[in-house]
Amino acid sequence: MITPHDIAKMLDHSLLKPEMDTETVRKGLEVAKKYDTASVCVKPCDLELAAQVLAGTDIHLSTVIGFPHGSNLTAVKVYEAGLAMDQGATELDMVLNIGRLISGDDDYVRGDIKAVVDAAHARGAIVKVILENAFLNQEQKVRACRLCAEAGADYTKTSTGYAPSGAVVEDLELMRANTPERMGVKAAGGVRTLDAVLACRKAGCTRCGATATVAIMEEAEARFLRDGTL
Repeated sequence: MITPHDIAKMLDHSLLKPEMDTETVRKGLEVAKKYDTASVCVKPCDLELAAQVLAGTDIHLSTVIGFPHGSNLTAVKVYEAGLAMDQGATELDMVLNIGRLISGDDDYVRGDIKAVVDAAHARGAIVKVILENAFLNQEQKVRACRLCAEAGADYTKTSTGYAPSGAVVEDLELMRANTPERMGVKAAGGVRTLDAVLACRKAGCTRCGATATVAIMEEAEARFLRDGTL
C-alpha cells in the first residue's frame, strides 16, 4: 500500500525559479516542512536560509551545480560543490557537460562527474547527475548513464526544467535499465500530478523534482482518504 507520506518522500521540492524572492523561498520551505518531503532543492544563494528553516527536520538540503547548462569548468563545479556543502547541502544536483557528451568526449564527461562525486562523497553528500535528455538521442542517454555509474554518481536525473521537454516514462525506464541497482533515478520537468508521480515510480524512479508539491500532496491525501490507497 502506498501512502501520501510515501509520495512526499519521493519529492524533491524545487525552489529554483530565478525570479523567486526571499519570501517566496521561505514559504516554499514551509511547504516542504508541512509535507515532510525528501528534500528541498534551492538556488545556491538560498542555502543559508534553507538550512535555518529546515533545522531540526530530516528533510535533505539540496542545491544545483553547473546549473542549468553544465558547461562550467570542472574546477568551478568542484568549488561550487564545496561552498554548497559548507552551507549545509547534503545533496548536489549537477549538470553534466552536455556538449562534451554529444561530442563523444567520454573521458571528459566521466572526469567532470567524478571530480564532483569525489568531493561530495568525501563529505557525506550525494550527487544526482542531470543528463538533460531533451538534447540527447538514445545512444547518448545510454552512454551518459554508463559514465555516471563509472564516475560513482548516486543518481541519474532527467532534466533541469529549462530544456524543451522534461521527464518522460520511456527515459526513466531507459535510465533504470542502464544504471546499477545501487543508483537511483530522478524525474524532473513536468511532474505536476499524483498520477505523474505514480507513473514515474512504476518506471523505477525513486525521486521526483516538483514545483507542484502542494497540488500533488493534496491529491494524494484526498485519494487516500477516499480509497484507502494510492
